[in-house]
Amino acid sequence: MSDRTPPRLLDLAAISLLRDEALTISTLEYLPTELFPSLFMGAFYGRRMETLKALVQAWPFVCLPLGGLMQKPHRRTLQAVLDGLDVLLAQEVRPRRCRLRVLDLQNTGQNFWRMWSGAKARAGSSSSMAPVTENSSRTEQPLAPLKVFIELHLKKRTLGKFFTYLIRWVEQRKGSAHLCYRKLEIVSMPKENIKEVLSMVQLDCIQEVELNCTCKLSTLGVFAPLLGDMINVQRLRLSHVHASPFAEQEQQQHVVQFTSQILRLHHLRDLCMESPSFLEGRLDQMLRCLVTPLDNLAITNCLLTESDLTHLSQCPNVSQLKKLNLSGVTLTDFSPELLQVLLEKVATTLQELDLDLCRILDPHLEAILPALSRCSQLRSLSICGNFFSVAVMEKLLGHTTGLLSLREELYPVPLESYSSQGVLLLERLVPLQNELLEILRDLGRPRSIWISLRPCPYCGDDKCVHMEPAL
Repeated sequence: MSDRTPPRLLDLAAISLLRDEALTISTLEYLPTELFPSLFMGAFYGRRMETLKALVQAWPFVCLPLGGLMQKPHRRTLQAVLDGLDVLLAQEVRPRRCRLRVLDLQNTGQNFWRMWSGAKARAGSSSSMAPVTENSSRTEQPLAPLKVFIELHLKKRTLGKFFTYLIRWVEQRKGSAHLCYRKLEIVSMPKENIKEVLSMVQLDCIQEVELNCTCKLSTLGVFAPLLGDMINVQRLRLSHVHASPFAEQEQQQHVVQFTSQILRLHHLRDLCMESPSFLEGRLDQMLRCLVTPLDNLAITNCLLTESDLTHLSQCPNVSQLKKLNLSGVTLTDFSPELLQVLLEKVATTLQELDLDLCRILDPHLEAILPALSRCSQLRSLSICGNFFSVAVMEKLLGHTTGLLSLREELYPVPLESYSSQGVLLLERLVPLQNELLEILRDLGRPRSIWISLRPCPYCGDDKCVHMEPAL
């Protein structure tokens, strides 16, 4: 006897209907709402294009999360869905069963399909995924513009056939269909092409932007006016934007072009800047343009001046940070009081702190320990790739033992584990680990810490997860 779960009646009904495509299409008006997702999945995986076309026209949910079914873009399936939408959009009033307002082609919506396939409790459904009620299903309403959501990844010089086809379809149906992007990722595309593509998009729908490529400051200046129109952006990530060998005045002009647009982002909560070489000595210009308090701030792998860190510690819009990441920023050249002031400012809200590879030494760590011990909400602390003695690590463990929310602690190997030439001596590491274990036992609170080798002898990375935690 098989241990496999027997098919549900809904699934058996869908399989039966799909054997006769003409019958299925003719009965959609009368089928129970609960049958539609199973029927759609069967038609999708069975490539029943006419059935897909008909299902779209009678779809009894606000949203059709097609992206949740597509592991990769499939033009024939998309074309069948769009053909069904063409019939729908040509009508003056919405058909009796149809509630469709959103076609979601993002890699989301898996929960919807799992829920209706019986893999997840129905309690998790959202209002946009809820079935139509009996009363509302009998009310004819004007057909509002359809929103088509998609994640746009600009990775090549030109868009792929799938995206080109979709953009042209929406472009030809202005007024009845709107192309919306929640996430925009630009990896590699000429700035002229970027402007052309984004001219066809509702920029105020974009909530997340990643400029994830090595580019010149001049490119950032060209992109700035477009960013200013993305007024609902909540997360902005810039990677490897470097200052070109321009005159200082020209560089400053590009920086002003960009930072001035930040003033228009009233919903920005998450700002991540990786290797922003243009930022050195100019961080205050960026911080002055923040309109609302940030939840997350990451400034990594770059040079900052003492003035930059001073402005950061004084900025009112970082006083409610939940995550702070300064990894790869050398902090030894500055007064440790600046970091201490910053930690004191965020002590009641900070949940994650990353100070990896900041070249922090014993005196700097000791200076910030009192402020660190007041970060009562801290859940994750990572200070790998720095240089501390066992004595100072003992003080660190003592100051953090009162942080009851702290669940993830990643620390560097103590200085005593290295030779005078900076070579890691594994035979020294074991007794030092035992010493740290004794310290933890004496502190009397069960906790886990990870001691990270630098570089890891297994993978060569600066941050290693191969070692077991010291309990």
